Order: sequence, then structure tokens, then C-alpha cells
Amino acid sequence: MPMPKKEYQVPDFLNQLLASRSPSGQEAEAQAVFDTFVEPKADIYEKDVLGNRIATLNPDGDPSILLTGHLDELGFIIKYIDDRGYLFFDPIGGHDRMMIPGRRVRIKTKDGVVTGVTGKRAIHQMDTNEREKVPKIYNMWIDLGVSSKDEAESMVRVGDSGTYDHEFELLNGSIGTARAFDNKTGAYIAGETLIRLSKVKDLAAKVIAVGTSQEEIGVRGAMTSTYAASPDYGIAIDVGHATDFPDADNKRFGAFKMGDGVIITRGAQINPVVAEGLIAVAEAETIPYQLEAERGIISNDSRAIQVAGPGVATGNIGLALRYMHTPSEMADLKDVEACIQLLVAYIETLNTGDRAIL
Repeated sequence: MPMPKKEYQVPDFLNQLLASRSPSGQEAEAQAVFDTFVEPKADIYEKDVLGNRIATLNPDGDPSILLTGHLDELGFIIKYIDDRGYLFFDPIGGHDRMMIPGRRVRIKTKDGVVTGVTGKRAIHQMDTNEREKVPKIYNMWIDLGVSSKDEAESMVRVGDSGTYDHEFELLNGSIGTARAFDNKTGAYIAGETLIRLSKVKDLAAKVIAVGTSQEEIGVRGAMTSTYAASPDYGIAIDVGHATDFPDADNKRFGAFKMGDGVIITRGAQINPVVAEGLIAVAEAETIPYQLEAERGIISNDSRAIQVAGPGVATGNIGLALRYMHTPSEMADLKDVEACIQLLVAYIETLNTGDRAIL
């Protein structure tokens, strides 16, 4: 008999975001979930041409603080259909090519979802040198189980996009696996923080929670939404690399453990007033946290936030994630909750007129 799993109550908002399929530029399913849960709690709710979802609470508050978590995920875009009906594709976002072959994928089409399998030449048909190499994208394809181009084109068009068919599942207690913890967790944290702050009386700050679009292909949604909001403070919420696996190199990448709380970033891109404020609140509220050092550019929404308009006092937080940008990422949902608690408590400490001028 299999050992029963401990039950962990996964919030419905997070559960639905993880179930949504939203490759960059095709975020409609995740946008709809954000709309359902966040819009009713916002004083102002806006949608823009890039697909951002911008929720504002306490619009006359001061200072203004922007929270971003991106709604998009890795995916594939169909580029060419050959005479036998095989689909050739380009990756959307930074895939590990080793992980692509032999996966079920779900392609979003105008008529619904089509299932296929990513294929390549079998290992038995490779020589020794070929087996040691990672296959190029153009040496892989998606197989729909059809036999002609006409049949494939009746199901899928060039420009359709898809994702891995790997769904969220709890493994043990609060530890789960999903294809897109990066960054449905961040979008959930941003939205849920606003939801909880909507119940707070005498909130000084104006809070803008954004589910951003197209982060995986160049932080595009964060660029436009931050410019439009022109906030005093901005905090990007994303995943970081856990280094608690067997061959991790802590000397190169730092030490981060799933379940050990919020990752708070320090470094050139991060306003030190914001970073120290987050640390002080975490310690005062006994919220577990881990420190991350980033010497230069951080490859997430925070790099767009910092330099938007006249500049924004920027922070970056997240949770430790194993196996990032693979079909089966792993995270501890207790870290997700810790991020929300930290942001709620931090925003409650902001007083009218506060600024993080250096």
C-alpha cells in the first residue's frame, strides 16, 4: 500500500493559477484567474495591451508601492509543419534542451487544446558522439500522431503555442511539484498580498499589485506597468534557485534551502533602504528568511522596475525552487505563505511621506 500523503490546504487562487497555461504572450488563462480573485478586492482594476493585470488598493495613499509577479511561463511556439505532419517549434523562454524530448505537450489552438509528444531520434539510433550531445531545437519536433501536413494543419496553425503537460501535485506535506511554480507563485503572492491588505484599516500606502506579462522573454510587462504606475517603491516577487540538492555549489551560487523562508536579495540593483526594511520586518515578525547577494543585474521584473521613469526604490524577494525551468519544478508552499506575510507586514510599516532616498 502506498504511504498516505499529509494533507496541505492549497489556496484555491494558487491552485487555479498553477492549473492555468500561459506561455509568454498567451497569458489569457492565468489572467482570467487573477481577474477572478483580485479584481473584487481592488479599488481600481486595469488591463493593458501587453496583458498586464494592474490592481490598485487605496489609490489616494502615500507612498505608493508596486508588487509584481509574472503570469507567463515557458512554452513552445509552432514554427513549421512538414509534409508528414510533424511540428517544428521554437522555445518560448529559457528551456533546458536536455529536458524537452519525450514530453507530452498541450497546444492551445483556436478550436481548443491539442495534445502532442516531443520527439527526437532514439538513443539506439545514435552513435557514441551523438549520444553525448544535447540535441539542437531543430532536431526535435512535436508528434500529433497524424500522417500528413493537411491533417496536422486541420488541428494546429503556425504561431500556436503550448506548454508541457505536467500538472501540480503535492508530494509530501507542503512540498509540491509543478511545471510553472516559476512564476505562478509570484503572481499569487502579489495578488494575495493585496487581498489581505484590503482588510487592513488605516493603511497609509497605495498598493499596486500587478500580474505581469512576458517576463520570460524580456520583462516586458514590468517595463510598461511600472512606467504607467510611477511608484515610489517596487518589489519583484519571483523564484530563486534552491541549492539543497546533492551536487550544489554553494561557494558559487550561495546556500538556499526549500522551507527555510523568504529569499531577500541584496546588491546593486536593490535599494538598501528597502532591503533592510524587509529584513527588519522579517526579524520583528519572526518570519524565516534567507539572504541572497546579486552583484549586478537580476534577470527578472526587478531590473525593469528599478530604472522605470525617474527610478524606483526596488526590492526583490522570492522562494527557493529546485529544478527551475524544467517540467517538474519543486517548491515548499510554506515559503509562499512566508512571502505574503512579509509583504503584508512590511507594507503596514510604511508611513505617509516615506521615501527610500539614498
